[in-house]
Amino acid sequence: MTTLASTIQAFFTDCLARQRRASPHTVAAYRDSIRLLLAFAARQTGKQPSRLEITDLDAPLVGAFLDHLENERGNSIRTRNARLAAIHALFSYAALRHLECAAVIQRVTAIPPKRFDRKLVTYFTEPETAALLAAPDTDTRTGRRDRALLTLAIQAGLRVSELTSLTRADIFLSTGAHVTCTGKGRKQRITPLTPATAKVLAAWLAEDPGNPDDPLFPSRTPMSRDAVERRLAKHAAAAAVAQPSLKGKKISPHVMRHTTAMRLLAAGIDTTVIALWLGHESVATTQIYIHADLAIKEKALARTAPLDVQAGRFQPPDALVAFLESL
Repeated sequence: MTTLASTIQAFFTDCLARQRRASPHTVAAYRDSIRLLLAFAARQTGKQPSRLEITDLDAPLVGAFLDHLENERGNSIRTRNARLAAIHALFSYAALRHLECAAVIQRVTAIPPKRFDRKLVTYFTEPETAALLAAPDTDTRTGRRDRALLTLAIQAGLRVSELTSLTRADIFLSTGAHVTCTGKGRKQRITPLTPATAKVLAAWLAEDPGNPDDPLFPSRTPMSRDAVERRLAKHAAAAAVAQPSLKGKKISPHVMRHTTAMRLLAAGIDTTVIALWLGHESVATTQIYIHADLAIKEKALARTAPLDVQAGRFQPPDALVAFLESL
């Protein structure tokens, strides 16, 4: 076994699994990135992946791999940067174990992420949200499940991974109704539920009593991100009949999360609270919603003085007030 092969195995089994306790999603993302890199390096060098050495994966080859992702695989810059982050993590781990390859490792870890244009976030307007929630056929069990899922997703702003991993025990519908989940970084958070959302969830839980550890939204197989995307796309297509604006809009589970943030922002909630609500690591992540909300900018514009107003200093309206101000 080469030093690269043993390092990769140790990186996944020791570093990610034992030391960092990375989530299955993180492990899968890193695995796919390294697998693509090894396949590309094998084609470039003519070696089998298990025969590759760390020195084979030098900065020019990694750079060519990143170009391959964009130009041949059609990956976005965000995806390219995510692959690079996985490579950086692997080589940073290798730097502690193989000092003899320090020069190669240093040049690879010095490859910077690529800058990209930040687009405005997509979200559902209130009429679109109402049409989407009314789309599932509540005469069927699947339709009632989907309506409960969409209602919770839009009100609580859960990530799709958090949504699909919920169990019946994660929903509390007594006084102070709320949902608990474990998000990125193994951080637990509690999100309050509105009376309307609690009513929908109560009806869904009462329909099919089960064990506390049973999935909140069951299906024939464990519900995946793809399954949620398919159900959302189906209901969005039905809702587009009443709201044609949905036809040209990007539809994904994350758009429901953006919708939650935009509704909170429109209600005047501070961005620090929204960051806590969504489980953001940094408040800076929440700033993207301010850029997307034109109403906030219009309010700021309305509060500015007209250009033809002459600037001046404040004059006390009364001599007694002037005396008091001078004290």
